[in-house]
Amino acid sequence: MIHEVRGDILLSHAQVIAHGIAPDDHFNQGLALSLGEQWPAMVKDFRHYCHTAQPKSGEAWVWAGAMSKRIINLLTHEARSQGNGSGRARIEYVDEALHELRYLLEYDRVTSLALPRLATGAGGLDWDVVQPLVAHHLGELALPIYIYTRYEKGIQAAEPSPG
Repeated sequence: MIHEVRGDILLSHAQVIAHGIAPDDHFNQGLALSLGEQWPAMVKDFRHYCHTAQPKSGEAWVWAGAMSKRIINLLTHEARSQGNGSGRARIEYVDEALHELRYLLEYDRVTSLALPRLATGAGGLDWDVVQPLVAHHLGELALPIYIYTRYEKGIQAAEPSPG
């Protein structure tokens, strides 16, 4: 079940946080910057992963940190080294990444997910276009999904309890 909440996604009680980035992201803006500041090892591990695996847009990369918090990095943006260099999100990459996210959530038996308004900040997409894809891919899952519709630094969101 999808719940829209307001607050600081870094304070979420969800088992997994997912967000959108480019395959060669520098973690220097938006939520990626905040996640990188919170978990600098994730940025280091992502750079290593990019160097060895050369991921493509539309894929996902899972990172597990301390206290069993997992971050799913959805490659919703074009590579910064391609195209116009801006690393903007593309709706087809969002669709592919959400498809992979659903698989990961089901396969790993994830109990809860926190997600920003995916690909709408630094990615530049319109939430009215992205939201139906989120609903299509994740709406029928039997776990709470918290969509952080408005960022409020340091504020714990009122995440409804499962069940």
